Amino acid sequence: MGKRRRVAERRKTRPAVLGGMIAVVVGGAGFGVYALYDGGAAADERSAATAGHRTVRTGPLTATEIRTASTRFLTAWQQGKADRAADATDDPAAAGKLLAGYTKDAHLKDVTLTPGTAKGAKVPFSVKATVAYRGLSKPLSYTSSLTVVRRASDGAPLVDWHSAVVHPELRDGDTLVTGESGTPPVKALDRDGGEITAAKYPSLGTVLDGLREKYGKKAGGTAGVELRVVRGKAAKEAKLSDKTLVELSKGTPGTVKTTLSPTLQAAAEQQVAGRPRASVVALRPSTGEILAVANSGHGFNTAFQGALAPGSTMKVITSSLLIDKGLASVDKPHPCPKTFTYGGWKFHNDDDFEIKGGTFKASFARSCNTAFISQAKKLKNDDLTKQAQQVFGLSMNNWAIGVPSFDGSVPVQSAAQMAASLIGQGGVRMNPLNMASVAATVKSGTFHQPYLVAPSVDHRTLATASRTLSPKTLSQLRELMRYTAAYGTAAEAMSGLGPDYGAKTGSAEVDGQKKPNGWFTAYRGDLAAAGVVQAGGHGGDTAGPIVAKLLKLGS
Repeated sequence: MGKRRRVAERRKTRPAVLGGMIAVVVGGAGFGVYALYDGGAAADERSAATAGHRTVRTGPLTATEIRTASTRFLTAWQQGKADRAADATDDPAAAGKLLAGYTKDAHLKDVTLTPGTAKGAKVPFSVKATVAYRGLSKPLSYTSSLTVVRRASDGAPLVDWHSAVVHPELRDGDTLVTGESGTPPVKALDRDGGEITAAKYPSLGTVLDGLREKYGKKAGGTAGVELRVVRGKAAKEAKLSDKTLVELSKGTPGTVKTTLSPTLQAAAEQQVAGRPRASVVALRPSTGEILAVANSGHGFNTAFQGALAPGSTMKVITSSLLIDKGLASVDKPHPCPKTFTYGGWKFHNDDDFEIKGGTFKASFARSCNTAFISQAKKLKNDDLTKQAQQVFGLSMNNWAIGVPSFDGSVPVQSAAQMAASLIGQGGVRMNPLNMASVAATVKSGTFHQPYLVAPSVDHRTLATASRTLSPKTLSQLRELMRYTAAYGTAAEAMSGLGPDYGAKTGSAEVDGQKKPNGWFTAYRGDLAAAGVVQAGGHGGDTAGPIVAKLLKLGS
């Protein structure tokens, strides 16, 4: 602390006050450095270091401990002392590697970190720096945050380390690199030849990243120089693409044509914009061409890569299985009690309704859970998995749509979990792309793998399903979805869109949410679409209007 005080005394300008501490900015080693003083904090550190015995601190973190730990970390990072900054975290090895790369690999200099007002143990801060590489330079500014925690061994306050502390776009294991990108930029076009940009279509930022990663080297462009996030193992397993943060010099883009419809894409963007956590996909059943994809949150492509329980929209697949096996038929009586117990779990219908003497069509249209759970004892554990894979092309991790996607998951389960999977809960996971494909398969009668870029562009092989539904099953499945669109839970959203249409609603319960995720999947003519509004409530009221709007425009 003595050296820091002497530096401050040589200054002739008045120091600024940051968060109750005195901050002085001075030059040194290419960095802007702030020196932070707090007598109480320093005293705490000295007493802890000289106590002569090990004391485990407990209890909530004090404001002084939070301020001291965050200051120690930010000051060392700003000074370019990666090892010292890393020692102020609870994972020095990982922190040290990334922080060292901040200067060496990312080529960032003149770093200035400005802490904001702490909210509990979370401390926001702003970052200003310069990206400098081989005579090229550009400013970089962003905001991030850190959280202070107690170390388990002694209770010392340390920064809870995650790569996102350094930059919010980073996942653990990612790195920041400045240099020739290695991947040329791409100019993406819609199906009519118009240019696609993230400014025009905010939802497509992640899609454009994926197109560049997949086709940048194949589309004929040349690479530029940029600061980018290079994904690590975990992010790649999550199918996240590298991301450009600052472009120092432009490359020459190659051209990639997509299947997106400018009219439907614009409508999809508009429909999700006013709803939090909403996603939608529209595609052409006869070919699998993706015509629109939109998310109200632009940081993650839930529409293509989400993995959410689909709720009762899964009953489309389950119904095809039950009809195939002779366990259900459209106009035959089918049980729909208030509750049904299987595998030790007691399953309920919404508001514990029941349908006395009803048909399977009535149960499907009203989305009766117990009508499906009651058939679990007659099914094998892998029956639903095989149906999803063999007929609907799902859960085999082999789709090649042109950008990263999650292809749905219908794992083999047993007992209560198997029963729950029949109504889209348990371990079943889907996204709007998957469920739009399900509706498209019912409409066309054959699974066509969805795609955003034509397979002829890179000669890739599209996924196929090993079998199609029998004409008898297919006709009944279409009747179920048509009846639901006309008279069931989807009727309000689908009003006026008939007669060549079909739909299914869904609500998926999620732990910790007051409201379920609302799902809706439907088709009209040669257009299928599906959407989800997370924590929105019933699918007919939330996702339904989004999907119906696209179906109306696309006809």
